[in-house]
Amino acid sequence: MEISFDCIPCLLKQAVSASRMATNDKNIQEKIIFESLDILSKYNDYCCSPDLARDIHSAVKKHTKVEDPYNEIKQRDIKSAKSVYPALKEFLDQKNNELYWALKISATGNIIDSAISNFIDIKGCALAEAEKDFGVCDIKDFEEKIKNAKTILILGDNSGETVFDKVLIENLAPKNVVYAVRGEPILNDATMSEAIQSGLDECATIISSGCDSPGTILDRCNSEFVELFYNADVVISKGQGNFESLSSCDREVYFLLKAKCGMVAELLEVNVNDYVFKMHTA
Repeated sequence: MEISFDCIPCLLKQAVSASRMATNDKNIQEKIIFESLDILSKYNDYCCSPDLARDIHSAVKKHTKVEDPYNEIKQRDIKSAKSVYPALKEFLDQKNNELYWALKISATGNIIDSAISNFIDIKGCALAEAEKDFGVCDIKDFEEKIKNAKTILILGDNSGETVFDKVLIENLAPKNVVYAVRGEPILNDATMSEAIQSGLDECATIISSGCDSPGTILDRCNSEFVELFYNADVVISKGQGNFESLSSCDREVYFLLKAKCGMVAELLEVNVNDYVFKMHTA
């Protein structure tokens, strides 16, 4: 997905927020903002918004020496998400089309996005959001694809969301599910550590994509992941960052997310804040 002018203020806001999380030193914060402005001025040199975000957050780490500014928020989000997990399972047990609602629960986890807001009342809104239908849902095709699928690859997004993804993975059992996480801390996205904290190792094989951006930029991923990406029978891509970096990829992918901005919603042909489960063909 090409970078639009609308991405620029959003990414600058991220730089301001991350700099304040990492340090109280206003001189350092100023250095981060100035470097971020310089990076943003060269946005045409980047392939997608997550690629641009990578360099901005690298500037935060460089100037503050803090490798994971979002760590406290990630721990809070995982704790909150785990507290609502039993209610999510109960919610699913009451539904007739379990696969549809398991996908919907997974998509609902996409509300936990500190790139947009570093506070969300997970307990207060999770079940209400879970009740909402998808704006678009290619479940019929998906049901056919998973019947004979030997390997399902899920590309993870934010840390708290992993708990919601666990509900989906448990519903897909006994299918072999591989769950890919970021190669290093970036924003509030899940790494190996957060995925294990969420209990995903109990129901899936967790691997690192090797990517250090808040998306899945294949040129920045390790060879093990890229091989699996192209050979998995089914790929489910969670969240906007993965969509932005894979929207033009050369294989079939199911995008599962909440469309949180106008540009993404337009590309997906839905309204802002709609939930989406949409098949992309090569």
